[in-house]
Amino acid sequence: MLASLRNRIAHAGRRLQGRLIARMPASAIEPLAAVVWKVHSLVSARTRWNGISRCEIGRDVFGLAPFSATQVSSGSLRESLIDKRIYYGRLSRGREEWPDLERVATLLAARIRQLQAEVPGRPVIVSPFHYVSQYANIYVIDALRERLGLEEISVVSGVPRDMYGDDQTLIPSVTVLYTYGDDDRNGLGLRVAKTLRRNGVAVVFADVPPFTLYRYPMETVGVSIFGRNARIHNGVFRLGSAFNAMLLPFYLRFRQGRFSAELFEPLRLADPNAPQQLAGYIETAVTDNYPDWLVSGHPSMYSFAPVR
Repeated sequence: MLASLRNRIAHAGRRLQGRLIARMPASAIEPLAAVVWKVHSLVSARTRWNGISRCEIGRDVFGLAPFSATQVSSGSLRESLIDKRIYYGRLSRGREEWPDLERVATLLAARIRQLQAEVPGRPVIVSPFHYVSQYANIYVIDALRERLGLEEISVVSGVPRDMYGDDQTLIPSVTVLYTYGDDDRNGLGLRVAKTLRRNGVAVVFADVPPFTLYRYPMETVGVSIFGRNARIHNGVFRLGSAFNAMLLPFYLRFRQGRFSAELFEPLRLADPNAPQQLAGYIETAVTDNYPDWLVSGHPSMYSFAPVR
């Protein structure tokens, strides 16, 4: 009976938290994340050193221009708040409206139509980079799907599923193909290929660092990032070359409650220099928007051995 009471109290607490977050103004996300990080860093060595690690890698490894240490250190908390704001907002109201993200989707749709008009039938792989929030990226992809008139769109992702609840119920038209678990991994490339044939568009996070991958030996290709030997995943090039597909990379930015995006020039995945072109885009994004980079802080980053 006592355990049941505890469960009911915990459930009520989560519901209340969800309702409060669903009503949180977007302009409050950045300052709240900064305050929460500062408080946590006083009592949690892990939180404090994670923040220090993110800052040191940006300053000492990448040699970036001076940045706000608090903004960089609180990046993961800011991501979590944005994720929750989008998720719980959609859960409580049935639909979320983020005009800034809708505009990003409109820009992407126009670019895709232009590419496919130049070469009819040419597939396009849209590549959000790991910035700001994965839920914000998925919001953009769902809005892009609507603008392209697609019933569904497939996204390859390594993010844990259902972090706050049943994602598929809230975004039924986005099919997430997970990179972990044998059931998901086996035949992943085949499922993406089927999507490209059917829709002409698929979504892959092509900037994924090797340390996030789940299998050895890793399918990577050597490049140079920040003047250092590095490796990025080769799957998108192998798949894209077979279809003569174009890669359309972009990354989000979040400042003072507003989203914006930077779109890179599309690159032909069959080009021999395509991996280094993508590496250059990755370097540009890190230099321009390090505080919003979701994977910052890991000591290996892109310098990773492909085999044990």
